[in-house]
Amino acid sequence: MGFPFDTGATFRVGARFGPAAIRSMSVALRPYNPHFRIDLFKYCSAVDYGDLPTVPGAIEESNRRATAALTPLVRAGVVPIVLGGDHSISLPELRAIAEVHGPVALVHYDAHTDTYDEYFGQRYTHGTTFRRAIEEGLIDTEHSVQLGQRGSLYGERDWQYSRDAGLEIIPWEDVVAQGRAAVAERVKARVGQTKAFFSFDVDFVDPAYAPGTGTIEIGGPTSAEALDLVRRIEGLNFVAFDVVEVIPMLDPSQTTAALAANIAYEFMTFVALQKRRAAAVTK
Repeated sequence: MGFPFDTGATFRVGARFGPAAIRSMSVALRPYNPHFRIDLFKYCSAVDYGDLPTVPGAIEESNRRATAALTPLVRAGVVPIVLGGDHSISLPELRAIAEVHGPVALVHYDAHTDTYDEYFGQRYTHGTTFRRAIEEGLIDTEHSVQLGQRGSLYGERDWQYSRDAGLEIIPWEDVVAQGRAAVAERVKARVGQTKAFFSFDVDFVDPAYAPGTGTIEIGGPTSAEALDLVRRIEGLNFVAFDVVEVIPMLDPSQTTAALAANIAYEFMTFVALQKRRAAAVTK
């Protein structure tokens, strides 16, 4: 489902048009994933549920409406894959997810931690999402990880809130130093089999490969490296996903939308693999 909202953005806007762009590029995707050797729709069904309700310019009301719309779907057993939208949308998603599943582990691929207290005096923005979620008890911080952070900061303690709250931060320079395989094992060990929410911000990827986003940070992974880091943590107990911050107007040749569509495809693959494993156990 889409969540076409970008009033939480603090720099470049336009992510409300992201869901449509991702859908447009997704038509080139095919049902068989050769990396995992699985036909997705042999094991799971999927629908495009349309867009969650929003009120442009009104973040708290949009959050309330989206949570109200999403909660019954999660309660019915749906595994949502939400297409953003700026990263503020993860907060109302987490409210719906936690209402059904309780606090969940956060797996967060992003150039930023999104745990600032406020921007421009506002407590609800795309840069404060996970701080609010932690304060509301929506995240199981003991089993959560933030991966890929880089770029300039306001001060030396900017990442400290995440660490003080109990999250593990793995900056991009640590990924480079340790290697993707080792870091993926760190993520899997951290999360275990706790129910988890995977949030992928396209600015995790270097802007040479994902230029169509609002707050670019140079020096990140290629799209191939990002895809590898996603695939390597398959097997975790994911109950929900989102991919956020695609801005089509800043996206030459729709490469960022294509990236987001492929990440969502891998999320669908994770669901299919979970169901294949479950089916094998019941035989």
